[in-house]
Amino acid sequence: MNYLIGIDIGTSGTKTVLFDETGIPLAAQTAEYPMYQPQNGWAEQDPAHWWDAVVSTLRDVVQESGVQVGNIAGIGLSGQMHGLVMLDAAGEVLRNSIIWCDGRTTKQCEEITRRVGAERLMEITANPALPGFTASKILWVREHEPEIYAKCRHVLLPKDYIRYKLTGGFATEVSDASGMNLMDVPNRCWSEEILSVLEIDPALLADLHESTAVTGGITPEVAALTGLIAGTPVVGGAGDNAAAAVGTGVVETGRAFTTIGTSGVIFAHSETATIDPKGRVHTFCAAVPGAWTVMSCTLAAGGSLQWFRNNFYGPEMQVAEDMEVDPYELMTAQAAHVPIGANRLLFLPYLMGERSPLLDANARGVFFGLSGMHTRRDMLRAVLEGVVYSQRDCLDILRGMGVTFTEMLATGGGGKSPLWRQMLADNYDCPVVTEQGGEGPALGVAILAGVGTGLYESVPTACRQILRFNPAQLPDPERIAAYTPHYKLYQSVYRSLKDQFTALAQL
Repeated sequence: MNYLIGIDIGTSGTKTVLFDETGIPLAAQTAEYPMYQPQNGWAEQDPAHWWDAVVSTLRDVVQESGVQVGNIAGIGLSGQMHGLVMLDAAGEVLRNSIIWCDGRTTKQCEEITRRVGAERLMEITANPALPGFTASKILWVREHEPEIYAKCRHVLLPKDYIRYKLTGGFATEVSDASGMNLMDVPNRCWSEEILSVLEIDPALLADLHESTAVTGGITPEVAALTGLIAGTPVVGGAGDNAAAAVGTGVVETGRAFTTIGTSGVIFAHSETATIDPKGRVHTFCAAVPGAWTVMSCTLAAGGSLQWFRNNFYGPEMQVAEDMEVDPYELMTAQAAHVPIGANRLLFLPYLMGERSPLLDANARGVFFGLSGMHTRRDMLRAVLEGVVYSQRDCLDILRGMGVTFTEMLATGGGGKSPLWRQMLADNYDCPVVTEQGGEGPALGVAILAGVGTGLYESVPTACRQILRFNPAQLPDPERIAAYTPHYKLYQSVYRSLKDQFTALAQL
């Protein structure tokens, strides 16, 4: 029996899972780490925390599983996208990583758009210049921290920093690199034109591969730290959402998924590079060679619920710890007793600004309609519904682009909640299903590792062999009708406050 390892370097923590070749998880470990917000709208993490988490979880799953490490065929890497990791000539980290949800680079995005041209930027990168993307972060460091930029010799994405630590090599792959604003997405290569216009040295960037390519092997030093065999192949892997697509079988036309993690994403497979000319949703290379994806990204989906939990549900967190259950289970059980519409209370989940489909780094969270009769439960229900409305807002854009699907897969922490899944089914007006294993990105990159090392013929073939799905949750016509007026009002509240958000940012 052969085995595969998937490592998912997320925003809140790293999850490492060891699978057998049929996709059954044999051992899993998670290690958490902090995010820093030195100023309002900023978000950073220490890459050393990612590496410590990877080493500890790798070591633990190898020991827990008890498998013969010589039978571990390969390792796949998934990770949060867009983060900027800068290394000096010795391979040492120069500063904390500016991560995906950081909103400090509005000025640099304007500079990129001016230099490249808005239409040309969309033609090449398939996306507008966005504060979350990596190119604007590079320009921000060049402008504000020139001494650090002068020392920089390597620019890496978060998971590719882990690849460097595992293998000693500098490599990335097309799905993650698509979110840097530096890649020719239709042609799956770095854009010489954009790098030249922005005066970024191409030598700073890692070698670019397809997601199934073997990019190196475990070094002897890492083998000693983790118990793995030196030389164990490390495959390209994928950005977290592209990895989740593989782990949920969204690798063929007509399939899509929603993930509610810290961010919220709707992700659909496409055989062509379909681009929204307004840049409200993103087109990236898929982890499937020769394919693309269309996806939205809202910045504070599960992050909104986490914020509400941390600030208003301390007692339940303690009770959940004593009961050894997830505190979100207690919270959603309470929310289920509140009617649709949260007793005329709406929540705009823009705690970190917003990307899809609003493109507004100044947007902020709002409770709208709050009155003396509202309780904590009403506010909780409003948060859940607000996150779902933000996903529905994105889905409207995808459908307007002609992106179609027959059912929606649900993944991420929010995908584990029956209440949240039913909300999605009723707002999307389509069935919502889950994959039985529920390992999402970690399974996805393990599958990519299996393809890259020859265990499976192709990504779609592997998914058809491995994945199994639970019965669908179906939309209910009465609930669909009940949600719709609240959703329409939700959309109008942002439009009414857009100028006020800008004024607030200037105070």
